Amino acid sequence: MKTQAEAPTAVFDVVKQVFSVVFVVAGVAAFYYFSEAVPLLYRVLGLLAIVLAVTGLMLTTNIGKDVWLFVLESKQEVRKVVWPTREETVRTTLLVFAMVTIVALILWLLDMFLFWGVRFLTGQGG
Repeated sequence: MKTQAEAPTAVFDVVKQVFSVVFVVAGVAAFYYFSEAVPLLYRVLGLLAIVLAVTGLMLTTNIGKDVWLFVLESKQEVRKVVWPTREETVRTTLLVFAMVTIVALILWLLDMFLFWGVRFLTGQGG
């Protein structure tokens, strides 16, 4: 019985999502259709207004509410993260740069010796 009570809401949510897609497509089409008649600033502002309105419309659906809840929970989780100190970040970054340089040198030497070997075996070496 609970699924029957939620069915009209789900249908209404689908209608909202379809209208949202239609509005965004119409906004993008209008952005390019009026490219010669309307200045770029007004077209961008109009497109932003449409996107904000569609975002507001989508946040009223069940999926939109779930996404907003996920965003809020993600912000809480980010606050719990123990971030590295500046010294640890600098040390790790320098270590990464050093390892990249060492691997680049090794690959360059390997490529140089393989190229030399291929030239020697094919008789192109001078």
